[in-house]
Amino acid sequence: MTPYTALVLLVAAERLAELRTARRNTAWSRRHGATEHGRGHYPVMVLLHTALLAGCLAETAWADRPFLPALGWPALLLALAAQALRWWCVGTLGPRWNTRVLVVPGLPLVATGPYRVLNHPNYLAVVAEGVALPLVHTAWLTAAGFTLLNLPLLAVRLRCENAALRAAPAAAPDRAPAPSGTAP
Repeated sequence: MTPYTALVLLVAAERLAELRTARRNTAWSRRHGATEHGRGHYPVMVLLHTALLAGCLAETAWADRPFLPALGWPALLLALAAQALRWWCVGTLGPRWNTRVLVVPGLPLVATGPYRVLNHPNYLAVVAEGVALPLVHTAWLTAAGFTLLNLPLLAVRLRCENAALRAAPAAAPDRAPAPSGTAP
């Protein structure tokens, strides 16, 4: 197994940890009266994020992509930073974090942690990882393909989350950070 394959498999394991966390948080949210929004785009999001990981492995193997240190090391640092930002979001939102758009009525919006600076910081992590992880091993087709397919999906997701937040009765701060917000 190459170091890059191990890295992608570690990211896949991290995704499984996210899904376990999301399942636990979904149960918490439903017990607290959450409503789900945007179910239609969720399977597409799961498929695209799974394809990102598969594409990283397939392109490096089939196209014999080399590791280029001048690109690979900075991309690895960016991918690791994206993971750190993602888990900062998870920790900040606590049981409200989810891979689905679930809004618990009556809860104030979160405006701490990375949400002090950005409304949707987890999506910055998703975009950065979608570019960086493939480029660790010069899988530029996967990076470009994921990015081009993710942009319209992300637009749908952001519209969905923002509409759900506007519709939810809550004691809201002046800005509207996401109640959930990650990809599997």
